[in-house]
Amino acid sequence: MTSIRSLCVYCGSSPGRDPIHMEAAQALGRAMGEAGMQLVYGGGTRGIMGAVSDAVIAAGGQVTGIIPRFLIDMEATESELKRLDELVITEDMHERKHKMFERADAFVALPGGIGTLEELVEIMTWSQLGRHAKPIAIANIGGFWDPFSNLLDHMRDAGFIHTAHQVRPIVVDRILDLLPALEAAAPHRAKEGVPEVIERL
Repeated sequence: MTSIRSLCVYCGSSPGRDPIHMEAAQALGRAMGEAGMQLVYGGGTRGIMGAVSDAVIAAGGQVTGIIPRFLIDMEATESELKRLDELVITEDMHERKHKMFERADAFVALPGGIGTLEELVEIMTWSQLGRHAKPIAIANIGGFWDPFSNLLDHMRDAGFIHTAHQVRPIVVDRILDLLPALEAAAPHRAKEGVPEVIERL
């Protein structure tokens, strides 16, 4: 039985140009569904978002979509959203990210754009500040996240990241290694006294 019951997946609402990114999303969704792990994600039904959620559903897993009201027509339609097990509509992006945090036991970033990057960096920042100890992973499919990893190294070497162990996410190159890596990290990152809910600023 996995100790990670729900996984928040940050990813693009576009498919990207390389088909390996959609294939990776489908493989992750299948693995999650087969493991009985709930998907918590941004609610979109297109691109990589749609691929991972479709695969979880097809494998018998549960999906919670959390989407701001203003994004519904851009990233999904109300009829498409009915296929989700749970739909949470928020008023803004901040509330969306906060609820995604509350619902998830761990986090993973698949390939995506600026929104995906922003979500990943924020959850890493909360970890650095000691606001949570949930595992964070990057699915470095085809080396997609290499430039970001290099930037983190540069920041650390320049003396701007002093708690690298709290910032550095797990990096995996193969989707099949992702869930085992998160599961292995979960017990080691558990800390007593770390809040499960981040108070809104």
